[in-house]
Amino acid sequence: MKTSLRLLPLLLCMATTALAQTPASNVTVSGRVQDAQTKTPLPFLTVQLLTEKDSVFVTGRLTDGAGAFTFTGLKKGTYLLDARIIGYKPLRQRVLIGELSAFLDLGVLPMEAVASALGQVVVTANASEIASTMDKKTFRVADNVAQAGGSVVQAMSVLPGVTVGEDGKIQLRGSDKVAVLIDGKQTALTGAGSQRGLENLPASAIQSIEIINNPGAKYDANASAGIINLILKKEEQTGLTGKVGLMAGAGALWEKRENLPTIRPQFQYTPKFNPSVSVNYRNGATNSFLQGDWLYAPTLQKNEFSTRTYNDGLVIQQQIKRNRRTDYATLNAGVDHAFNDRNSMSVSGLFNREKILDNGDNPYFEGNLTNRYRLWQFLEDEVKYTAFGSAVFTHRFPEAGHSLNFTSNYSFHREDEQYFFTNTLPNFTGQDAFKLLSDEHIVDLNADYIKPLKQGRVEAGFKGRYRSIPVNMQFFPGERSPLDPGAGGMATYRETIPALYANYVFESQHVELEGGLRVETVLVDYEVNPDHNTYKSDGYRYAEPFPNVRAAYKFNDDHKLSLFFNRRVDRPNEVDIRIFPKYDEPELIKVGNPALQPQFTTSVDLGYKTNWSRGSFYAAAFHRSIDATITRIATQAPGSVLLYNVFQNAGRSWNTGSEFVWQQTFSKRFSLNTNATIYRNTFGAFTVVNQYPVPVTYSANRQRLVSGNVKLNATIRLPHNWDTRVSSVYLAPDLLPQGRIESRYSLDVGARKAVQNGRGEIAVNATDLLNTMQLRRTINGATFRLVSTDYLETQVVRVGYSWKY
Repeated sequence: MKTSLRLLPLLLCMATTALAQTPASNVTVSGRVQDAQTKTPLPFLTVQLLTEKDSVFVTGRLTDGAGAFTFTGLKKGTYLLDARIIGYKPLRQRVLIGELSAFLDLGVLPMEAVASALGQVVVTANASEIASTMDKKTFRVADNVAQAGGSVVQAMSVLPGVTVGEDGKIQLRGSDKVAVLIDGKQTALTGAGSQRGLENLPASAIQSIEIINNPGAKYDANASAGIINLILKKEEQTGLTGKVGLMAGAGALWEKRENLPTIRPQFQYTPKFNPSVSVNYRNGATNSFLQGDWLYAPTLQKNEFSTRTYNDGLVIQQQIKRNRRTDYATLNAGVDHAFNDRNSMSVSGLFNREKILDNGDNPYFEGNLTNRYRLWQFLEDEVKYTAFGSAVFTHRFPEAGHSLNFTSNYSFHREDEQYFFTNTLPNFTGQDAFKLLSDEHIVDLNADYIKPLKQGRVEAGFKGRYRSIPVNMQFFPGERSPLDPGAGGMATYRETIPALYANYVFESQHVELEGGLRVETVLVDYEVNPDHNTYKSDGYRYAEPFPNVRAAYKFNDDHKLSLFFNRRVDRPNEVDIRIFPKYDEPELIKVGNPALQPQFTTSVDLGYKTNWSRGSFYAAAFHRSIDATITRIATQAPGSVLLYNVFQNAGRSWNTGSEFVWQQTFSKRFSLNTNATIYRNTFGAFTVVNQYPVPVTYSANRQRLVSGNVKLNATIRLPHNWDTRVSSVYLAPDLLPQGRIESRYSLDVGARKAVQNGRGEIAVNATDLLNTMQLRRTINGATFRLVSTDYLETQVVRVGYSWKY
């Protein structure tokens, strides 16, 4: 740890990238004026806002017939509210506009009837821009030209605190317990509490990405590491507007490592196409929008070389090569309509189709590369469909920001998968097949209430969810199959979650306080075929409180200190408890665990931010304590070389670290964004029993490793109006429950130029320009050691054009 701290200044100088953060903006203030004695409204009187420092006029209004007024577009600061009408004492009140609430309600302001006016009162103003509340960071996808034309995972890989782990899983500050939302909603497209579908979701469909490390009570309590919210593109301009674009390129420009003997060739020169179109039409009170994206991206999805060494001296060399053909189409459309000033409705729908064809080769050699004892080849033919519909009705009360929202969502996701395996032995060839059909249904009903206050707001709401996933796995074993003859069957996952939450926000000139409580009751049933050879029906249930607290002290407009505390949960997803084994290769098998229980996490986060004229610096220290840690544990089947990766609750673990972000504009032509995350993952000693296919006990001692990542993003304006971006990412070695992942590094470069008077844009980029991003890992089991390196495709070159109309 001391060594890492000494290296921190060097790492910050090396650093590698993040996108520019979007600043917070305008605030609306409302209130009502009435007679102090009779309580009758005072219409058509003058209400003004003045600066406190020098009484300069900022804005003014007349109250309406009900005595109400509203000021919009206000900056952070302290103001003087001045109301006057003949026959009443002038009303003067100090108004503090802070950083936590976009709406403030001053409530009822009484005026006393008198014959004469009083003198004027003056207070101080602070007109600086609104600072970040440090609970959320927002990044525009369009700013990151270096990853344009790729997937959402590639776009997120350069964000502060974000890393891409095994199997393309997103991690925040060293943990993969992340929920991904779309427009603030959980959908089956990205997984209800998981990360499914991100690897192929095109970044061209996304307007911006929000990272919420410390979610409040209004968010679902699932996902202890935080929330990533994907904001889909949607225009707001009047009339007909839109944009069309195309990015095209190629990957796998050369072999990182040649195949082991006797297998089919790797993919090379894989084509990439990403056309997109968006249309928006606003006419009066109605706004209609449509966004379509298609990502066609054949890729060398896996190319892993491994050596397994067993305690008895047996050594097995192998390769897992997977050539993947993928096309991914997404259509998002909707209508927003305002019935009047108080009531509006939004209806939207999203449809997605993902087609995957995997052709894989897995050769196995005992001792040396002349002794091949097995060649395992497979074809995976998979189609996924997702449909998501949402209706939101909003009622606005007369006070600005005072609202009641009713939301109903329905999400459907189908997995239709077929697997065909060919098992070639020295004197025999056998064939096996699987067919899996899974339909996921999610129904959500939400109600959310917001009431602005004079210095903050209150929020409260209800969420109800019902989710069901029936799964049918059919297995057709061939002769002398190495696979489990009882691998098929039926299972049904059912989840019911009612939840209530309340949140209170208070803000003064120097102090910010926010406290919330979410109470969830969760009931999960998992029904399994009664004749399953290992597992029985199981599930879990709990009723738990999930509090969150935020306290901040503002030294001045440019310096703020914030403290966060929350308790969250990670509920096992359906695939985590799914009883059907997944054969990525015949000798390393993944399977779920119906007895898996939720893990609960308590987090503390201390953040500090300072701003200056051309830059800012943000620092945070965080600590998470996790009970019943969910992870995969690999064990060897007795009397066999087969390894089984099974989900387990592996005792307690801890995640402690720091995050730093430095942004600086040096000139009109050069700006820099550097961020670094350093953390220590600790796994306590534990003992578990893998039940599948037969009980095997595994024990581990306490493990600890300091890891982190450093990122740098440099934006350079070249002659002839070319904007370039250089992104570099370094990922330090990290800890696994049974081993570690070694360090990784990549360099991305992109450039763009506006043409046709700003309506058109040309873009070109290259990801992993030096072809250095390789995944190396070591797994230590009770009876074996596995060392592997995955030379998957990471280097892609693209060029594109887009046009606005």
